Amino acid sequence: MNANADINTPIRAIIADDHPLVLLALENMLVGYPNMQIVGRAADAAELFTEVDRVSCDLVLMDLYMAGGLYGDGLESVRQFKVRYPEVALVVLTMETEAEALKKVIALGVNGLMSKRDRIDLLHVAIVTALARECYLGPAVRAMIDDAARVRRLDFVRQMLSRRELEVFTQYACGFGVTEIAVRLGRSVKTISAQKCSAMRKLALNSDADLFRFAVEHGVIPDDRMQHRR
Repeated sequence: MNANADINTPIRAIIADDHPLVLLALENMLVGYPNMQIVGRAADAAELFTEVDRVSCDLVLMDLYMAGGLYGDGLESVRQFKVRYPEVALVVLTMETEAEALKKVIALGVNGLMSKRDRIDLLHVAIVTALARECYLGPAVRAMIDDAARVRRLDFVRQMLSRRELEVFTQYACGFGVTEIAVRLGRSVKTISAQKCSAMRKLALNSDADLFRFAVEHGVIPDDRMQHRR
């Protein structure tokens, strides 16, 4: 809540979702929060804008993709909202799973973005953060964005290395020594060592520590494998 606001002043909220049951669930959740007052409801973006024009509010919770309305896709609705009502805290709820779409929503300046797969009790955290004019990202949203970034980094590694270099690089990063890898892959130690060095040179890595760190950061191996490094 705004630090300058009276602690007893209700937070006026408008909720928008094209699914009546979701709308009801949101209302039931919000009325249980202290100093929270639902002052409007909407089933699409056009209704939402009408409600915000009709009654003053501090907070809007809206579904990203609502059927009907006059503002095209969900991103355009959010864009229009931020232009027309910059002083209203906006939390967006969505079933979107594409990381690029989620990043576009964040770039529009929303104060919160939660997946409908996130725990519902985290909605209170999102609201408090939004009213403080910061941006809250739900765990599922963060995970989808992080996973997509890891996939892109792994694709970069695959493009840079040959299949055999990647094979050696991966096994070395998992903690196997050059001799062990040679036995496992049926190649000579000299060949494995050369392929490891070639991979490191292509990726501009100067030490084993750099290699292990790079492997985790680029999704070649999971984080928990770092404990097995040599």
